[in-house]
Amino acid sequence: MAAEREFPLILPTNKIQIMSNNLLKGKKGIIFGALDEKSIAWRTALKCHEQGAELVLTNAPVALRMGTINQLAEKVNAPVIPADVVNQDDLKNLFEQAMKHFGGGVDFILHSIGMSLNVRKGKSYTEIDYGFNAKTLDISAMSLHRVLRTAWDMDAINEGGSVVALTYIAAQRVFPDYNEMADAKALLESVARSFGYHYGVKKKVRVNTVSQSPTRTTAGSGVKGFDGFVTYADKMSPLGNASADECADYCVTLFSDLTKKVTMQNLFHDGGFSTTGVSHAIIEMMEKGSQE
Repeated sequence: MAAEREFPLILPTNKIQIMSNNLLKGKKGIIFGALDEKSIAWRTALKCHEQGAELVLTNAPVALRMGTINQLAEKVNAPVIPADVVNQDDLKNLFEQAMKHFGGGVDFILHSIGMSLNVRKGKSYTEIDYGFNAKTLDISAMSLHRVLRTAWDMDAINEGGSVVALTYIAAQRVFPDYNEMADAKALLESVARSFGYHYGVKKKVRVNTVSQSPTRTTAGSGVKGFDGFVTYADKMSPLGNASADECADYCVTLFSDLTKKVTMQNLFHDGGFSTTGVSHAIIEMMEKGSQE
């Protein structure tokens, strides 16, 4: 019997390279909430551009004045269209202008919006101002419903499109100083599920939330004790905290055709924090503290 010949394993590296690039080639998307280069929306816009997408950037007029979004617009060759997410007319104009720019509908949307008046005013959860609270819920959660409703009415999202909204695990667990934003994120996730059902039936549009590790953004740093959130989560997570760029990469996969059957999910992108009871690093830290 003739001996079998051994051949070296040759991986088709050129094909692997092609598979990893241009995931969003030909796709068109709207990015809500890019404020500065620290923001996840900003990083996501850069990643989407790298992967071949065409973009429209938007934020509230006051945020546009505070941030540096025009620098991002130049980098990704995208127009900036102001829109207040609690104003239906603004959203209608946004989609009209975006569809005109693209010459058709949009394929993906990132909702990266959150604002708490009670946090800004230093009010604890047990003493929140209910008028402020209503505005927080409207801006941070119901704005997703408004965006989806406007797109629905205008038939603005293409068949098989994808919508992602950013959230945080405080929607499921108590983080005392996260305040009313925990309620807002819980409502945001509920809107994604409920509207996701209807949009899935109508046009196979996917709607998901990504529950990201605490990330050092301009908005996040306004939460009391935020540095403690970041350090604790990093010590708890087997893989460590997910960065803004890593979150952006994850969003790209959700906008791509690789996730056509993923919808109505709250997807944890947190290095394993959400399913870790306790870590050795935390135990060692606690034991060391008790000895001191």
